[in-house]
Amino acid sequence: MSILPNILNKSVSFTRTFARSIAYKSAISLSNLYPQSSLKLTTVEKPIFEEGVDFNGVVPMDQLDITYSRSSGPGGQNVNKVNTKVDVRFHLESANWLSDKVKSKVLEKYHSKLTKEGNLVFRSDLTRSQQLNLADCLQKIRKCIRESLYVKPEPSPETEEKIRRNAEKANRERLAFKRERGLVKRLRQGLDY
Repeated sequence: MSILPNILNKSVSFTRTFARSIAYKSAISLSNLYPQSSLKLTTVEKPIFEEGVDFNGVVPMDQLDITYSRSSGPGGQNVNKVNTKVDVRFHLESANWLSDKVKSKVLEKYHSKLTKEGNLVFRSDLTRSQQLNLADCLQKIRKCIRESLYVKPEPSPETEEKIRRNAEKANRERLAFKRERGLVKRLRQGLDY
């Protein structure tokens, strides 16, 4: 009779250990790092437009036209079965999440990438995961907008002078090399100079 309680105690202890191992979460799991997040790709309820900032990085998912298709290239049967390639497009003129200034800058820089309908198209088949390719497309959109807003700083007078001196030195060396090469060719022809 003393064996039965011993077996029951072991089974209860096994059950507790098993339950603990299932419930374990790492300190760096997504639910611990972002406790308020549902961990789904969705649009922010109300895009936050900060004063003085042209673009804060928020791209509303509901205003993008997202299509999936099969990727090309190696990947085995996964390529033939799963739609992992992502095409993300949005109409630039009707994008109300961009200010008019941002729209004009993007249009100025990327006018050759616009379709006839006025859509900007971004594609990604970088990985074999739909979500990672979608994230890559969103990153491309952010990069496109930030690059169009970037203003190259004016060089200082010292830098301009250094550039001018380097260009003059390069021209002198180029002309000296040409004279030397021309002299070698004239000497091969037997002309005395």
